[in-house]
Amino acid sequence: MNIPHTDQQERNECYHWLSTIHDPEIPVLSIIDLGIVRKVELLSPRADQGIVSVTITATYTGCPAMDTIATLITMELLGKGYKKVEVVRAISPAWTTDWMSQAGKEKLKTYGIAPPDGRFQRPDDGISCPQCGSHNTRLLSEFGSTACKALLQCNDCAEPFDYFKCH
Repeated sequence: MNIPHTDQQERNECYHWLSTIHDPEIPVLSIIDLGIVRKVELLSPRADQGIVSVTITATYTGCPAMDTIATLITMELLGKGYKKVEVVRAISPAWTTDWMSQAGKEKLKTYGIAPPDGRFQRPDDGISCPQCGSHNTRLLSEFGSTACKALLQCNDCAEPFDYFKCH
């Protein structure tokens, strides 16, 4: 199906606006960086009835930030002129850290959280410290500040840090 240029342009605007919404638990990441926005559908352009549907997938089942994110999406798009915003929560396919943008992974590191590293299927010793870059690290706890992160400590600079777990 060919999408008229105006619909694609409007959809791109929606993605841009969604990129200004930040994850409440990791404020350095937008919901686009995080990869939880799966789809934006224009059910009716703003110039008509103004109905948009946004499909999101939680990083973890039961993630407490999803209600806030859904509200932020609704408020943002209503503020841009849509009359109705539907936020659909999809559980399949399950979210994976592969959906995170490379820019998002770099933002995590700059923020002090070790980004997901595909070499580690579970948090373990040797994950690179976001503070000093050392691989001389050790796992302190399978769970960090949130369920999606583990807590590690660098043996060289002695700083504790979160690691965003792969899944």
